[in-house]
Amino acid sequence: MTTKSGTGSVTGAGLALVLAASLVLAQEDPLAIFAVVIKVPKDKKQVTAHLSVGGDVREGTLIASEDILGNPIWRKLEICHSLKVEAWKSQEGYRVVSVKVLEAGMLPMPLQGVAGDCLVKKAVEIAPLAE
Repeated sequence: MTTKSGTGSVTGAGLALVLAASLVLAQEDPLAIFAVVIKVPKDKKQVTAHLSVGGDVREGTLIASEDILGNPIWRKLEICHSLKVEAWKSQEGYRVVSVKVLEAGMLPMPLQGVAGDCLVKKAVEIAPLAE
């Protein structure tokens, strides 16, 4: 039979271990995010996009790590590109773990309109320059 003090310390240590393990597991699973790029700065470390996270569409920031900055998709990133991103949420934005390019038709419905509007705006701005 264990004493009260022995049981309490074992239970407390076990509880701390379970809580620590659950926090680590929560951090390991990145969010699946669909995005339409609306602004690309020169350094491409932080890209502004319309994001669909869990069905909600909002403007947010995608933050690229050194590994992602070296990715050919990220190096060629332009305005109106449609992406599927896996990322962890942070205070600054979403830290990108992986990135894939999508056709605009593969985006969730609310983002398809954003992508279409972006492409029309881009065409109107670029078309006069082609003449």
